[in-house]
Amino acid sequence: MKKIAVITATRAEYGLLKPVIMSLREYESSGLKIDVVVTGTHLSDNYGYTVNEIEKDDVRIDHKIYSPVNSGSPYDISSNQAEVLLKFTKLFMQEKYNAVLVLGDRYEILAIAAAAGNTNTPLFHMCGGDTTEGASDEWIRHSVTKMSYIHFVTNEDSRRRVIQLGENPDRVFNYGSTSIDNIINTEMFSKKEVLLDIGLTECCYAICTYHPVTIGSNDVDWMILQFLEAVKKFPDIEFVVTKSNADRGGARINLLLDREEKNIKNLHVFASLGVKRYLSLVKYSIFVLGNSSSGIIEAPVFHVPSINIGDRQRGRLQCGSIINCGENVEEIINAIHYVMSGEFRNICLNAQSPYGTGNAANKIACKIIEVVNNECIDLKKKFYDL
Repeated sequence: MKKIAVITATRAEYGLLKPVIMSLREYESSGLKIDVVVTGTHLSDNYGYTVNEIEKDDVRIDHKIYSPVNSGSPYDISSNQAEVLLKFTKLFMQEKYNAVLVLGDRYEILAIAAAAGNTNTPLFHMCGGDTTEGASDEWIRHSVTKMSYIHFVTNEDSRRRVIQLGENPDRVFNYGSTSIDNIINTEMFSKKEVLLDIGLTECCYAICTYHPVTIGSNDVDWMILQFLEAVKKFPDIEFVVTKSNADRGGARINLLLDREEKNIKNLHVFASLGVKRYLSLVKYSIFVLGNSSSGIIEAPVFHVPSINIGDRQRGRLQCGSIINCGENVEEIINAIHYVMSGEFRNICLNAQSPYGTGNAANKIACKIIEVVNNECIDLKKKFYDL
């Protein structure tokens, strides 16, 4: 029997992997098994224990790999990686997967990629080639690219970068982002339904996510307090905030958000919203605010204005419905005023996403099955010279 594993460690990553999992499992048979391996913050109460969301989707979970998600210091991150490396090495030795699919750029994915390398397990990678200059995700993502055999990128710029890193163009596929698949295929809540679901009534609201900047100065307290001061200046807008991830500084951000939610009437904080609730909230929001990739990839599909704060996403391919601002309160306030203007909202109506048109998941699944079934994987990769 041939076996393929799909690994997810965070809520955001799962949202992008879910349509691929569903497509891959259509190929399951007596000769092919698709395992879903859950780890990281999915299994942490502090981050919403989002494995529950996977189970609610009726997605079979084959392995739960518990790992620490402490993020207070560089030592914590390295310690987390060390445990992930050991546990996934053991898993890969035991299961002998024909391929492992991972997504993105998080530190635990780097450790999982190393475990795959140490066990000669073929690694397939989604979302390589992007650039995010303000986060350690940047070097992690490119490192995982070099450790991977097949690459599924989301746009043509990223495809060129992966090839520039020495990867053979025959193994680099631009099928677009599965986030577009989610938007097209998800039956959204109505505005009234989704607001009631999070405890709000009819209102004008923004959806927000703020992650730490993990390269350079990282004064988390200052950044979040600037953000919160801006929130206070717009009492007629409800700010629906999803908590930060488990990067270094993320736990501190979440602590500050929880603390200030009690003091700021128009601030509403959630550990996780799930794919359907989150996308529905984006659809009806007046703008998206923060430094998450969702403001750059998902929001434009709904023609919703997006404000990208700071450097975390610097370098990521953007369209015209996104504006960038600094981290201080004045710049955030000015950006909010601008995206609420009729002039900018008209620009958003004509914005075109550069991340594909949908059906990425099915194309990715077909290619994975084709490569695995053809038994043509040669891990002795040659460096592709331009």
